[in-house]
Amino acid sequence: MGFFDRFAARKPAPGPASSPAAAGEPAPAPAGPAGNVQARLLAARERLEARDLPGALSIYEEVLAGPAGDRADVLVTISGDLGASGHLAPIVELVAPRYDADRHGPATGLNLIQAYLALGNADAAQHVLDILFALNRPELEDRLHGFSNAIAELLAAPESAAAAGPAGAEGAPKIGLITVSKPVWFYGLEPMAAQLLPPKGGRLRRLAFTQLAQPGVTPSAEALRGPEDEAARLSRALPLWFAETFSFAALYQAVAAVAFQAGAEGPAGNHPVVFSTEWTPENLRQLVETHGEELDYIVTGSLRVSAGDHEVVLRVWEVKGLRERKVFPARWTPATADAVLARLHADVRAYLEWSPASAAYAYVVPAQPRAWLDTLGASLGLFLAEKAVLPPSCLAPVAADLAAAAARAPGSEGASLAYLTLRARARQLGLADAPLAPLARSPLAHQARDLLG
Repeated sequence: MGFFDRFAARKPAPGPASSPAAAGEPAPAPAGPAGNVQARLLAARERLEARDLPGALSIYEEVLAGPAGDRADVLVTISGDLGASGHLAPIVELVAPRYDADRHGPATGLNLIQAYLALGNADAAQHVLDILFALNRPELEDRLHGFSNAIAELLAAPESAAAAGPAGAEGAPKIGLITVSKPVWFYGLEPMAAQLLPPKGGRLRRLAFTQLAQPGVTPSAEALRGPEDEAARLSRALPLWFAETFSFAALYQAVAAVAFQAGAEGPAGNHPVVFSTEWTPENLRQLVETHGEELDYIVTGSLRVSAGDHEVVLRVWEVKGLRERKVFPARWTPATADAVLARLHADVRAYLEWSPASAAYAYVVPAQPRAWLDTLGASLGLFLAEKAVLPPSCLAPVAADLAAAAARAPGSEGASLAYLTLRARARQLGLADAPLAPLARSPLAHQARDLLG
């Protein structure tokens, strides 16, 4: 749930020439007397982008002191721009005292709730939430219930939240992000890089897919140290799949970002992380600052699993200005998983203007996406165990994953390559072994077999 509501009253500034077309964006704010106010708000946003918070706040105070200070579009723009730039306290100081839901509508209220949640003020967030529920707006119900759950989580665990502290604080749990910059099944096949990975050149769009949040899920550290469940695996496998896909796109350089928590006793105490709330603009800013390379787009999202029903929401963010550009929802059951996942994959490719790059290995979208996600999830687990990032105790049963990958190996070149690297790691770690399964009729697959042994 990003600070998307700032777009309710204005048109976003044009993106770079390489930006994909954004669908469904609102029309520009009307001209006339509002023009000067909009110009001042644009100037303040430019100050924020230049990291000049005092300059931006000076402009906001000037605007709010005038007749425009009670306008809904002004309040939603100020709260949205401050939120997108990670400045949450000024939202509370400047906007909250002026906000009236009946006059200003729900958009600013939603931004206030997010600011209060990020600041850990559950009582204030609940107060605004109650006001928004009282508006009786059916189209807001799903979003408001999501905030209600987030507030409940904050109220239920105030001590653990305080103990965690800010990232990097002394004694605080250390959350690490691992960026996987190649298809996860490629590692181990580096001598074949020229044949498997397409050449890239020119101005590339740099794209990151992040581990999905699991709203409302807060497993204990003991549970996280045990074998991953289906939802946790999917939360990491879906970004791996999309990053893999876009690594074979002509105009993109893609990575997947997944998280782990470092144990105080060393790597043996490490375990995966489950994000119980979606990534905020501040989280995205941290990713951009720590990634080491410029990013143009980040795709975040959430995953909910209940009694076999799955619901995914993907959000495409443009890093310049941290603008949320597109939302892709999808729901499936075990019976519809392959069809729905294939459609979601196609929709994201179309929006981001995916086109294949040339290489000896031709990327093909898997015919059974749900099974492919299990292969990617298993491959990631073994890769992280091999690198001593996670202990083997965090892995799902490796023998079962290896047997399933072996059964799919003859079906395609990609399935053969993924099976071979999965098998090699399982053997190296002493976790599973089995006779070599039949492979696809592919020179690349047989070259990889000879390489890995």
